[in-house]
Amino acid sequence: MLLNRDPSEAYRRVDFDARVKGADSRQLVDLCLEQVAGSIGRAIHAAGTGDNGARSRALTRAVAALTALQLGVDPDAPTGEALLQLYQSARTAMLDSVLRFDPARLDQIRQDFIEIRQAMLGA
Repeated sequence: MLLNRDPSEAYRRVDFDARVKGADSRQLVDLCLEQVAGSIGRAIHAAGTGDNGARSRALTRAVAALTALQLGVDPDAPTGEALLQLYQSARTAMLDSVLRFDPARLDQIRQDFIEIRQAMLGA
């Protein structure tokens, strides 16, 4: 039986897997930040086109990347508690959007993660 799969998702998966295998910890954080922002963007787009399946897959991917970020936080680091609060707030908003999709709220979260990533890359 043939599966109906999105070819761009297959390429995205191969790219992701290759990047993870050769990454150091800073690159992994960058990759997770990129995945959160990109996946939220895809969820917003999918919701706009009425593709609930793609919206759900994108939110799931965003939550998975966010979970990886949360697991990597040292709560004793100077910014540890703030990061954990930010990540938990973003997680709550994403999970709330499963039932009541709020593109404006998600876009703000997306922008926050883009800014964090830009600051990290500039540092």
